[in-house]
Amino acid sequence: MPREIFLGRQPILDRKGNVAAYELLFRSSQANQATFPDNTAATATVINHAFANMGLDSVLGEHRGFINFDAELLLNDIVGLLPRDKVVIELLETIPVNAQILDRVRALKADGFMLALDDYTGNQREKEALFKLVDVVKVEITGFSARELEKTANELRRYPVRLLAEKVDTREQVDRCLHLGFELFQGYYFAKPVILSTRRVSPAAQAILRLVGLVVADAGTPEIEQIFRENPDLTVNLLRVVNSVAVGTRQRIDSVRQAIVVLGRNQLNRWLQILVFAVGDQTGANHPSPLTILASTRGRLMEMLATATGKSDATFRERAFMTGLLSLTDTLLRIPLADILAPLPVASEVKSALLERKGQLGLLLKLIEALETGDGVAISSALMTLPGLTAETVNLAQMEAMAWADALGTPIS
Repeated sequence: MPREIFLGRQPILDRKGNVAAYELLFRSSQANQATFPDNTAATATVINHAFANMGLDSVLGEHRGFINFDAELLLNDIVGLLPRDKVVIELLETIPVNAQILDRVRALKADGFMLALDDYTGNQREKEALFKLVDVVKVEITGFSARELEKTANELRRYPVRLLAEKVDTREQVDRCLHLGFELFQGYYFAKPVILSTRRVSPAAQAILRLVGLVVADAGTPEIEQIFRENPDLTVNLLRVVNSVAVGTRQRIDSVRQAIVVLGRNQLNRWLQILVFAVGDQTGANHPSPLTILASTRGRLMEMLATATGKSDATFRERAFMTGLLSLTDTLLRIPLADILAPLPVASEVKSALLERKGQLGLLLKLIEALETGDGVAISSALMTLPGLTAETVNLAQMEAMAWADALGTPIS
């Protein structure tokens, strides 16, 4: 039986919290870790998926992609087939530093490739020869004390490399690495909730949640417009989102009333949900922020997979989109999800999916979360309980959802 293979995409952020690149990761539904026994086969699979089956633009958009290379693949001619302006060759920590490897790295550097050294853990003197050749050194910060990390950062700054902090899971770690001069960050910190039960929703986010409630309740257009009149900043943000290429309209929308008429209530509802992220994210990132991209990808992917399972009615698709998007609002607002949902007239199956991962929507959400983290056991379990979904179906939907979310905020020319 052929192995089911999925492609994971983890963002790499800059100092302002903007997406600077993506790392492309192998995912298998038959393993609990994102690895093959053979790293060469794993990377070859990623390359095939990203550059042949799925399409480079869908996977990366305007960004570069970091791809893992072991020694065997690094010395293989397949490297020459990759686009130099889109790929960063990531040298796995298992690669021996010998004359053959150094010659190969020099040749690739001279040929215009960017290179990164993966999983540097400090005190690896044999890696020093690579520091003068690679563009990025990825430091796995979880293995360091605060003093050790500072010492390692100071040592690496002597070389012409950019420092990337890996396994960054908290805002405190980000701040520490910013202070030490790290330029790039990779981890789940921007998607992990930090719940503060006494925190209040910002006025802008509160107004948008009121709008979501009005639209779900099918309130009249004047009542909806009134909230926008009271919040002019929201009008600007809404039009910015609605005028993005992801909407698919061919005419520029210049007013709230026109947006409601052209989009229809279902589309307006989903864009209001996305707008919560646009105005509520306080990371300092430009629009769209990584959290907006992740939440929007979840919503679109949920919608597409709902259709693939045989649930083709419009109501279920909209509920699927809402489930995916709202699944990260606790992260954004730092308030328990139950408290956010309480005043909203959201369908019971959406609430069950979000709060308990129950029902078909809950199973779809569990599948998407497993794809993001590379939990092969959870992927297999979800696929067995969701009729109509195959590895190919999920991969194609995932690529379309990524492209759709990446298009958010791109102006119409």
